[in-house]
Amino acid sequence: MALRGRIAAFGGIVALLAPSAASATARSDNSRSTVDAELARTLRSSEIPAGTSAAVAIDLANGQTLFSQNANVALEPASNEKLTVTYGALVELGPNYRFHTDVLGEGRQVGDVWRGRLVLKGFGDPTLETSGLQRLAKKLYDLGIRRVTGNVLADASWGDDRLTAPGWLPDYYGTESAPLSALVVNGGYNGPWLQRDPPLAAAALFDRALRAQGIVARDAILGTATPGAETLASVHSHKLSILLRLMDTDSVNYIAEMVLKAIGAQATGLGSTAAGARVVRSDLAAAGVPLAGARIVDGSGLSRLDRVTANELSSLLLLFWRDPEFHEIVQSSLAVAGETGTLQYRLEGPTTRGIVRGKTGTTDIASALSGYVGSRYAFVLVQNGDPVDWSAAHSVQDSFVETLSTINPGRVALSARSR
Repeated sequence: MALRGRIAAFGGIVALLAPSAASATARSDNSRSTVDAELARTLRSSEIPAGTSAAVAIDLANGQTLFSQNANVALEPASNEKLTVTYGALVELGPNYRFHTDVLGEGRQVGDVWRGRLVLKGFGDPTLETSGLQRLAKKLYDLGIRRVTGNVLADASWGDDRLTAPGWLPDYYGTESAPLSALVVNGGYNGPWLQRDPPLAAAALFDRALRAQGIVARDAILGTATPGAETLASVHSHKLSILLRLMDTDSVNYIAEMVLKAIGAQATGLGSTAAGARVVRSDLAAAGVPLAGARIVDGSGLSRLDRVTANELSSLLLLFWRDPEFHEIVQSSLAVAGETGTLQYRLEGPTTRGIVRGKTGTTDIASALSGYVGSRYAFVLVQNGDPVDWSAAHSVQDSFVETLSTINPGRVALSARSR
């Protein structure tokens, strides 16, 4: 066919397709408005002011925003703050990181006697229990030590001396989280009683474990190891990848706070909440996560000074989704709708149960839910109030996610092409 004929033929084809293209555009516009209307309807609640409710839905196939409401409004995140800590921990610590607790020796061993002091030094392990101290005592026994001439020191110098985080209510201490010390055993409790001095209590429990093992030492006291102290025994926590499952699936505040301090210690040498928060913010910024209006003050989201935006969290969820190293770790750390963690009794319908994975968040002034609908969508929902109506917030969140789970990806793709 001659070039002129080919052009003419192509023009005829375009003419034939033009009405269909116009019709497709009209359908996609209608589809877009319908999707918007369906999702917007779920957010209407007389108990949740519109200005304190934010939502975003993202198409995971192309990263495009499917729905957005108040996406740049800074709100209190509750435990959705743990998602930012999850990212910082994976970047700075790595999935194989383990907390550890050491016994250091000052002096030397002569026969079965350790001539000098023993130092129980904590490095922020939030899972340390009496059984760990017993293993340490057994390791010293296996070294042939039967008597210690000096004291047992409690060394918590790995971290700062703040036992809570800025912005916490006074009654959070010992209830919503254990004391934030580098050396805490059994979550800071002796039976039903909160320990008055967690590091000293840890050393006292270690002294008891030594005696039970057949090693006699002098009383437990507070102190700091000398630079020349040698490591005699160590115990370690599970890998970070496993701790993140506890932190996010069951929303364990204490683990989140100590992970944040570990981030600070690893990156700056200072095991403090503030140092960890600065590092996490820097990591998020380096990854391109929008942080306008965001404020990271603690790791758990208990602080009334924390702020997030739905854009920030949705960008982070997309980052997790696309990162081959972090993807599976994050997916396995989130609660599964109708099955595990804080979503065990929520979103139990046929389009969500076992399909939706998410991170919940609840304080007296904030409720949040962020996560994924299978491999199709990421979503963020944050509701604030003074106080927030938990029942109404959960109803809004669940309705939004249930509606999102029924939206056909074909409709979304068609809508995206028309934008």
